[in-house]
Amino acid sequence: MSFRLLESIFAAASRHTEPMDYIKEYKSFISSHYLSDGVRITAGIVLPALILNYFNLLSVGVVVSLGAMSVSIADTPGPIHHRKNGMLACIIINTLMAIFTGLAAPHHIILGIVILLACFLFSMIAVYGTRANSVGVSALLIMVLNINDHLTPSDVIINAGYILAGAVWYMLLSLLLYNFRPYKLAQQALGDCIMATADYLRVRASFYKKDVDYDKIYKQMMEQQIVLHTEQNLVRELLFKSRAITKESTVTGRTLLLMFTDIVDLFERTMTSYHDYKALHDTFKDDDILEQYRQLILELAAELDEIGIAVKSGNASEETGILASHIDNTKNYFNTYRDNKRTAENVDGFISMRHILNSISDIASRIHTLHLYTAYDKELTKKMVSTGDYDKFITHQQIDWKLFQDNLSFTSNNFRHAVRISLATLLGFIIAQFLPLGHSYWILLTIIVILKPTYSLTKKRNYERLIGTIIGAAIGMMILYFIKDNQVIFIIMLALMIGTYSLMRTNYMISVIFMTPYIILLFHFLSNASFQTIITDRVTDTAIGSGIAFLANLILLPAWEQSQIGNYMLEAVRSNKNYFTAIAGAFTGNPVTNTIYKVSRKNAFVALANLSDAFTRMLAEPKSKQKNSEQLHQFVVLNHMLTSHIATLAYYVKPLSQKFASQDFASLIYNTKSRLEDAEKIIIELPADVVAPETQHNNIQQRLQQLLLARRKELQQGILESDTQKQLTQFKPIADQFNFIDNIATDIKKTSMQWMEE
Repeated sequence: MSFRLLESIFAAASRHTEPMDYIKEYKSFISSHYLSDGVRITAGIVLPALILNYFNLLSVGVVVSLGAMSVSIADTPGPIHHRKNGMLACIIINTLMAIFTGLAAPHHIILGIVILLACFLFSMIAVYGTRANSVGVSALLIMVLNINDHLTPSDVIINAGYILAGAVWYMLLSLLLYNFRPYKLAQQALGDCIMATADYLRVRASFYKKDVDYDKIYKQMMEQQIVLHTEQNLVRELLFKSRAITKESTVTGRTLLLMFTDIVDLFERTMTSYHDYKALHDTFKDDDILEQYRQLILELAAELDEIGIAVKSGNASEETGILASHIDNTKNYFNTYRDNKRTAENVDGFISMRHILNSISDIASRIHTLHLYTAYDKELTKKMVSTGDYDKFITHQQIDWKLFQDNLSFTSNNFRHAVRISLATLLGFIIAQFLPLGHSYWILLTIIVILKPTYSLTKKRNYERLIGTIIGAAIGMMILYFIKDNQVIFIIMLALMIGTYSLMRTNYMISVIFMTPYIILLFHFLSNASFQTIITDRVTDTAIGSGIAFLANLILLPAWEQSQIGNYMLEAVRSNKNYFTAIAGAFTGNPVTNTIYKVSRKNAFVALANLSDAFTRMLAEPKSKQKNSEQLHQFVVLNHMLTSHIATLAYYVKPLSQKFASQDFASLIYNTKSRLEDAEKIIIELPADVVAPETQHNNIQQRLQQLLLARRKELQQGILESDTQKQLTQFKPIADQFNFIDNIATDIKKTSMQWMEE
């Protein structure tokens, strides 16, 4: 059991297609902000209780620690002013919530009304974003943990004062630690982002394996892109919303901005490696050259991992030079193999293989630059061009009363979720009044923690909570049965606390496995009840809460993905269309600014990740609630392919767009955009052209065919190097990408029509 738990800890934030490197996972975990968060939260909670216990005030210390724990919920990674505002909101709201709940606790009917209204209100504030939702959860935690305390009015105020003191203590601790290392969180998040990019590369490397399962790889690619989008978005928030960094006043700040910009560019470059892999496997099935390419890509990923760990730990990474040597060896092998095996029939395959190798070399060059950045050399940051466009890459959430009002409707998922959690929690409270359980508030806690706005997330959280509690209870029971020394038990409890708070946001099941024995050990110190009673209560209450949450999720205003998946589909098509427009204009002599291009790229990547995430959630729902899942899967895959081909086209803008710029591309661009616009109309159920317009890119196609025929004649004549060969090498990938994009746009339109058919 312990080995499997350790493996899950180290794998918490990773999904690899290759065998796990445990040393790397260990280094990544101990230098991550997740472990830093776990240690900070544990210290913030434990210290008040320890200090006050020294003065024989343990009962007061427990309440103060509760206040600290409640505020830590809103102290999620983000810009420091957002964290401070979230904690301040928690301090005020939680203090008031402790007073209201304490005064209502002796009166069950009034308390039931407070529970109903509080659950609705603090669930609805999720419309203002993730941090606001954390503030709401914190308030509900304070409410639930005070419902069994029947205090006099004066004691209620004193109790609220202790909670206030603990909340203020934790906020001061968190802000103090930030001021000691203001760049640390950004470095840790950026390191995670770099390592997530490495994992994405590993998935892409799987396309070069023999006997490829393309559906499996596309599924893994979608899952990893969701992870990568989350990591990129956090780094954007940390860097672009932090004035101290965007002012570029320090070498560290400038270097972090440069590294993030380069890793996003590198990610786009990894997407350009999309080719017709089936054709490549057919062409080179008798040689191991594709396996050599795969190994090179895995080496690129390993280099990125080293950089990511170095960035997280604040150290300079070491570049061995082995990767560059392997690339040179592969280039030599490829050149020899090409000269011996190239024919007029397989010239297309060798052109693709050359471009893949060029992509690998380019990515390796970018990785070399990232290695240099980890030294935080002032000279390297001098090339940075200052920009005032950071706001265009981030979103700002305003606290607008109108937004709250607009969501007071059954068409709003937030409203439906608020109603669902309010009624479910009230039901849990009523049931708890009739059960002879010592810790019935665990029922309410389970409902509040498990119930999520979507069915799939609730289902997953329900399973993880229940299984984690059972396993954790068994671990807690064994600890108390075999260990009698309270000092050893206390040290184990601290370790379990750190594990709980470190993994809360990355691996919920393992977090619950740690949380359950931690709570059991805590009650061992605080309560005279036997550990068998505590374990029984914990498992029973969790099972009841899970059951209520499951039924509420299924019956009370369920929100199925099919009702909103169309919005994600529409945004994916629209963002890809804008991304294509920004890139394609350069080939007609109308390039856009670098900022417009990067914003369109960011929007396309985000929309694609959101679509993939929504599709994954839909697959976890009952089959009867899924609308044309096969067509939707095809739609998602086509959009991944489209984004990849647009990214590939973007690579050729800088070196070749001026050379080959022509109005011959205009008609093809128009037709492609028309097909994507028709797909948009179909998704929102507006009239669209059923018959695709005639594609008019004969001039481009004729030019390409002429070059191919001329090159084949040269090869038949034994001419290996020529001007025709150079021009074909440059022009063919551009023409191919335009054709690929146009064909995929047509397929997206067809798939949209098929998806709309009931």
